[in-house]
Amino acid sequence: MKIKFNNREGADFISTLKQRVNEYFETHQISPFGNMQIYSKLIILMSILAACYLLLISDWLVPVALLGIWMLLGFVIALIGFNIAHDAGHGSFSKYPLVNSILSYSFNLLGANQYMWKIMHNIVHHTFTNIPDHDEDLEPVALLRLSTAKKMKFIHRYQHWYAIFIYSLASLSWVIKKDFDTFFRKKIGNYENKKHPWHEYIILFGSKAIYFFIFLVLPMLLLSVPFWHVLIGFLLLHIVEGLTLAVVFQLAHVVENTSFPEPDKDGSMENSWAVHQIRTTSSFARKNRIVTWLLGGLNFQVEHHLFPQICHVHYRKLSDIVKQTAEEFNLRYIEYKSIWHSFRSHLRMLRKLGTQESLA
Repeated sequence: MKIKFNNREGADFISTLKQRVNEYFETHQISPFGNMQIYSKLIILMSILAACYLLLISDWLVPVALLGIWMLLGFVIALIGFNIAHDAGHGSFSKYPLVNSILSYSFNLLGANQYMWKIMHNIVHHTFTNIPDHDEDLEPVALLRLSTAKKMKFIHRYQHWYAIFIYSLASLSWVIKKDFDTFFRKKIGNYENKKHPWHEYIILFGSKAIYFFIFLVLPMLLLSVPFWHVLIGFLLLHIVEGLTLAVVFQLAHVVENTSFPEPDKDGSMENSWAVHQIRTTSSFARKNRIVTWLLGGLNFQVEHHLFPQICHVHYRKLSDIVKQTAEEFNLRYIEYKSIWHSFRSHLRMLRKLGTQESLA
């Protein structure tokens, strides 16, 4: 079914919002792309990643300290995904497309595939946000029910207890399985996924091989600990990385008050694309500068979904404009005060989805 948004409805909202956002950049004479703040993040995070990895393979540390470094690596890798790869993949890191293209390959360095990320995230998720059977983020595994359109099973009534375990395996599954599954799938929702450039096959398999050599083979060759110790460290890396990535992205859409609208029999949606984003997306911890710095502005999910081509360093300033404009047009700006408040709402939402056929 081809999805069609009702872009006549809500046209005044998005035109007014775009005008105000453009005026903000013109008034302050700044670019919507990245500035020195994001370049400093690039230097800081890449330096920490390099230092942690060199310390890991130096063979100077006792086994317990090695496990701590593996976990720190997982956290830093997630932050690089949030702050560098994500913006570069959206083309918002720099005004220079070549810089964005080069930095988007940091996804590949971290075990993912930037080509499939752009398809799955930029095209599929950002277009069909929270639409069952079209937004792949609502279909991670059969053990989770993340929308009312999915058939409820007995096991789902306990999902608010075991979801964290599944989230901890998210990045490991992504690196080992997800990229290959989606790459060779013929169709992803509305997206025709039949043909890929020949060089993307080489990059997919080549970059995966390089990743496993760097994070598995080389440590096994250079460290004096048994190979199983390296495997445990690699698993810890992905548990930390997976939890960090999965929890942040789930807090954006699967919380109370966000909706899961479905098209009619002809594929038509009730709202315009912009209004759809407002009603399916939630922000959190907008006033917390530390959270904003660490998460690459992904706590401002509403702003990001409306303006994915604007660098995240501007979202904090834009958020008041977005919220005010939404309220003027009688649209609820969904937000939670902190990560904790949002996370608790996510768990409550998981419980409702696991025990109620419908949330109406």
